[in-house]
Amino acid sequence: MATNFLAHEKIWFDKFKYDDAERRFYEQMNGPVTSGSRQHVSPMRQVEPPTKKGATPAEDDEDNDIDLFGSDEEEEDKEAARLREERLRQYAEKKAKKPTLVAKSSILLDVKPWDDETDMAQLETCVRSIQLDGLVWGASKLVPVGYGIRKLQIQCVVEDDKVGTDLLEEEITKFEEHVQSVDIAAFNKI
Repeated sequence: MATNFLAHEKIWFDKFKYDDAERRFYEQMNGPVTSGSRQHVSPMRQVEPPTKKGATPAEDDEDNDIDLFGSDEEEEDKEAARLREERLRQYAEKKAKKPTLVAKSSILLDVKPWDDETDMAQLETCVRSIQLDGLVWGASKLVPVGYGIRKLQIQCVVEDDKVGTDLLEEEITKFEEHVQSVDIAAFNKI
């Protein structure tokens, strides 16, 4: 009855067979192991541990030639290269058709007169007479400063590549009989 019970159990009575198979496998992969470096596995059998064998320089080169990710550029198909060039050309044409974005800025200028007797209508006419490529004048108003003096606040939009703030200030201050100074009250990129 005890032997009947053992027949149905999952005990490794033949473990030595599996140990021998594993040893043969590692010997085929790595070569035979010397008897001095054996490792004790079970009381029934001795199993040789796997060893590392030194690779020859030729074998090292073969390992380095393996491309695991398939990105071998030397074997690029001519059709794939032609297709890529065609798509790049189409992209360049599409991009060339798009209008380029022009950087613009909105500037609020404070133009200050010499005194309270300066003709502010004449001052605004002089400022608006400045015509530059990339400059558009906007709304203006007179703002009191004090002691009866008012300054001209005038809005303009400029293309950044064509008109700079220094150039604008120089052009306005050329009207020396009307303009004392020019300040930038606000500067916003559009």
